[in-house]
Amino acid sequence: MSKKTFVLDTNVLLHDPSCLFRFEEHDIFIPMVVLEELDAAKKGTSEIARNARQVSRFLDDLMQGKKHAQIERGIALPKPGKAPQGGGQKKAVSGKLFFQTRPSEVTLPGNMPGNKPDNSILMTTIALAAELPTRSVILVSKDINLRIKAAIVGAESEDYNNDKVLEDADLLYSGYLELPGDFWQTHGDAMDSWQDALGRACYRIKGPLTKQWYVNQFLYIPDDEDGGLELIVHKVDADAAEAEVRVIRDYRAARTSVWGINAKNREQNYALNLLLDPDIDFVTILGTAGTGKTLLTLAAGLAQVLDEPRYREIIMTRVTVPVGDDIGFLPGTEEEKMTPWMGALMDNLEVLTQPSGGGDWERAATNDLLAKRIKIRSLNFMRGRTFLNRFVIVDEAQNLTAKQMKTLITRCGPGTKMICLGNLGQIDTPYLTETTSGLTYVVDRFQGWIHGGHVTLARGERSRLAAFASDVL
Repeated sequence: MSKKTFVLDTNVLLHDPSCLFRFEEHDIFIPMVVLEELDAAKKGTSEIARNARQVSRFLDDLMQGKKHAQIERGIALPKPGKAPQGGGQKKAVSGKLFFQTRPSEVTLPGNMPGNKPDNSILMTTIALAAELPTRSVILVSKDINLRIKAAIVGAESEDYNNDKVLEDADLLYSGYLELPGDFWQTHGDAMDSWQDALGRACYRIKGPLTKQWYVNQFLYIPDDEDGGLELIVHKVDADAAEAEVRVIRDYRAARTSVWGINAKNREQNYALNLLLDPDIDFVTILGTAGTGKTLLTLAAGLAQVLDEPRYREIIMTRVTVPVGDDIGFLPGTEEEKMTPWMGALMDNLEVLTQPSGGGDWERAATNDLLAKRIKIRSLNFMRGRTFLNRFVIVDEAQNLTAKQMKTLITRCGPGTKMICLGNLGQIDTPYLTETTSGLTYVVDRFQGWIHGGHVTLARGERSRLAAFASDVL
């Protein structure tokens, strides 16, 4: 593959400071106006300001001891293991880093002013392409309008794709798999069975399909709509085409309710099995509005905090991205400031704590108890914290970036279980998409980990109105 030269827009560097080390054998070109925009963005404590300062540090490390003549010839990007700390480099890099050292002597058609930063970057790209007629020069930008302008004036451009976890969100791991109707005929001959210490039926199965399975993936026969044999993968040996599976518990029955809540469909049953398994430390649950993500998680958390108790308390948090216009600063303590963002928590607690019997006194006593065992925390103050023996719920996790998700998950200490809930169809954070969301990132990265599990809830159970709205709107 021939080498290319990529001209980086400012928003790419602000989005991923380590992008400098992700273009492998290709060269990178940074226009002077990009450096000006980085300098303007470095002030403050926002994520963008931190990224701008990180890019400046990377560039400063790369330019240490370099003279002007060396900068003109291009600065060799470091080999694997030699990138500046935080670069996140994994693949071999053999390209060079170039800076704009001369003004562009081209004009843009259609009276497009060259003093605008985007147009200046575009002129630099066109001028560089004229200087390098034998090489492909590509403008990389996350700005859709700039890519449209580039297409109009004949400059090649593309989006920054290195942060995409997968090409299509429909390819995301669902956490469960339908088995073919002839599964037992093709895989049942060499099957072994036994019971584990908890009395659960376990099977060792051999056959070609086992190579496609992941640890903690659920399996079911499509003929059994609600119930029947439902399994979870416990171990997989792809080389031997062998896997160990066990029968899961059915939480649809009234006798197995969790804080008065029963699973209403197959996927909810899978979610409760993950939420109540002490060997699972990290759970991700995806689903559209009304599928029961928060209700199931809260019921499982209360059962393990108040009934067993397995965890000391429930900690609930979410990213504070408003759907409409921001309402401004809120008075009060950290918990009081977060309360308006926790409407989902309050709504589901009302369902869980309003039994058919009992009077106002019983309900008030229950609410006081829950207030002491459920804490609301802000994501803004998570850095440096460590959670011990906590049941941590991250709501609306689709609005987190991959970096924020890593920061949050690494707060978990011994005995802590973290659950990330979200709907990839309701992303409110700018520059995040279904394929770049931090929730998509962790679902993909934790796939097959022995202490992690994932399930996508498919059917809405809130009401017939909510289910119909999710389908047609």
